Amino acid sequence: MHIKDKLILNTCTFAVQYNVSNNSIIMKISVEISYYPLNEQFKTPIKGFIANLNKNKNLIIRTNTMATQVFGEFDEVMKTIQQCMKQAFELPHSVFVMKIINADLEK
Repeated sequence: MHIKDKLILNTCTFAVQYNVSNNSIIMKISVEISYYPLNEQFKTPIKGFIANLNKNKNLIIRTNTMATQVFGEFDEVMKTIQQCMKQAFELPHSVFVMKIINADLEK
């Protein structure tokens, strides 16, 4: 096993936390998402999608030239992405590529 593999396994161990105050399980996830509006004017929809993700202050959003990473609690991340994707799909021919891992890789 390589050092990188050990690091990922150790990170995944802490993906699920128990919230004692309300007896619930909190699952942290990391998402990498890329948006490809098949349109000549593609920059505006991409910037709008990222701006909509950033409206949720409970999530950590990291953006680079290739993709956007979203870190946070499973239900909140997925709900936010779903809402933002639904709005983006109002533009015809919108393509998303997404990877999800059940670990908080932001740390």
